[in-house]
Amino acid sequence: MNKAGSAVILGIESSCDETSAAVVRDGVLLSNIVAGQEVHRKYGGVVPELASRDHQKNIVPAVDIALKEAGVDKKDLSAVAFTRGPGLLGSLLVGTSFAKAFTLAAGIPLIEVNHMQAHVLSLFIRREKQEPVPSFPFLCLTVSGGHTQIVKAESHLSMKVIGETQDDAAGEAFDKMARFMGLPYPGGPEIDKLAREGNPGRFIFSCAEMDNFNFSFSGIKTSVLYFLREQLKKDPRFIEANRPDLCASIQHTIISALMKKVVAAAKEHGINDIGIAGGVSANSGLRKAAAALSTQYGWNIFIPPFEYCTDNAAMIALTGYYKFLKKDFSAQNTAPLARMTF
Repeated sequence: MNKAGSAVILGIESSCDETSAAVVRDGVLLSNIVAGQEVHRKYGGVVPELASRDHQKNIVPAVDIALKEAGVDKKDLSAVAFTRGPGLLGSLLVGTSFAKAFTLAAGIPLIEVNHMQAHVLSLFIRREKQEPVPSFPFLCLTVSGGHTQIVKAESHLSMKVIGETQDDAAGEAFDKMARFMGLPYPGGPEIDKLAREGNPGRFIFSCAEMDNFNFSFSGIKTSVLYFLREQLKKDPRFIEANRPDLCASIQHTIISALMKKVVAAAKEHGINDIGIAGGVSANSGLRKAAAALSTQYGWNIFIPPFEYCTDNAAMIALTGYYKFLKKDFSAQNTAPLARMTF
């Protein structure tokens, strides 16, 4: 605790291609700075080496701005929380090294955070006004470019993955199929935008059925690729002429697969509070589908504001705050993990 008796946590996020720093005081967000990386667009995906180089350039300015915006001096910090994993190892190494050096110099605790656990806790981010939050236990569908999971949360720090993708994540599938159709990276938002103008029932695609609450999205990717190849042989302008309907049909298929498993999990566990988090939670079709199921099943739906759907340090700092209260600190020899489970 600082002199005022408050817990002030600096959060550092560098798991992929966003460099982010945020400050939380007693669970209330004071600042959240995100530096994106445009360099990856021309390559159609994240280039790990370029990502880590940009993190090195951005991390000090991001932290400096976050502290100034929060009105917090370095000496007021109680701890530094950082993303240990999962993510790109080179990118994680930048954030981990910075956090370790900062805490060693300041003589304050170091707190490691699981990136996916933090996405679940993004449902609890608040500035000042206390917004509605899920009651424990609740289910959270976390959907991003690298992960798709259904998590049962018993408390802020007690969570269990009850279902996950066995291959491609939903966001990864969106990006790959967008590339098939000549859409720019990141493809998920582009598909979402075009899908609003299209007919979701025009083309029929399917996802593989998996046991329990698990997912598979590699099949729809292959199905769409072969379908487009056949159609382009008949009509070279097929994609251009049918892009909105293709996007709507693809999006409908993926969202239906996601919601089907969430419904099954909610029924089996008897839970009505449902959260959706991660980058794909910004998808308008997914939000509409969740709202429709909320009406049908009497669910309470919780989705973070758009700025907290994609990778951000606000969720890292908030997770660090809950871990700080438990005195769950990390050692200076902590290393980043490209793969990390709860």
